[in-house]
Amino acid sequence: KVSKFQTVLWLPLLLLPLPLPAMQPCDPSSAFFGFMGVTSALVFANLGAAYGTAKSGVGIASMGVMRPDMIMKSIIPVVMAGVLGIYGLITAVIINGKMDAANYSAYSGYAHLGAGLTVGMSSLAAGLAIGIVGDAGVRANAQQPRLFVGMILILIFAEALGLYGLIVGLVVASTAEGKGKGLCSPYNA
Repeated sequence: KVSKFQTVLWLPLLLLPLPLPAMQPCDPSSAFFGFMGVTSALVFANLGAAYGTAKSGVGIASMGVMRPDMIMKSIIPVVMAGVLGIYGLITAVIINGKMDAANYSAYSGYAHLGAGLTVGMSSLAAGLAIGIVGDAGVRANAQQPRLFVGMILILIFAEALGLYGLIVGLVVASTAEGKGKGLCSPYNA
């Protein structure tokens, strides 16, 4: 039988913190996934921007033979395609700035890869849409000027696809910093 005195002696021992197991060191290869996020954001966004610029530029050159007065008005698809490359650049710089060599967890690496792929692939898809619409739109606009507003609206919705990817990518990259900290100890310690 346990007395009250014995129970009182054991009570403070229950309040002592238990020693935590040693934290695993961060895997140095986790940075590979972060750098792949940087690379994929920039490369895929620039692929979309290049395709959109090239495809729209062909339409502008073709249209400019018959209607040279409309060339400056038809540059809008090229500008919108160029903005997609800026989305990739912004994301790549932000992800690169959040990478810490010694304290970079696998969670952060995977999150940054996901953020880069989100922005890059969304910008690639937007670039494909802008290129096709821009090419057909400037040619049709040369024949029927009332199509200009409709072309611009379609281009805006195509550009929005890249903007959605940028927003989600930045949210994922910024939340990875808080959630990915403290999951592992520095590997060089």
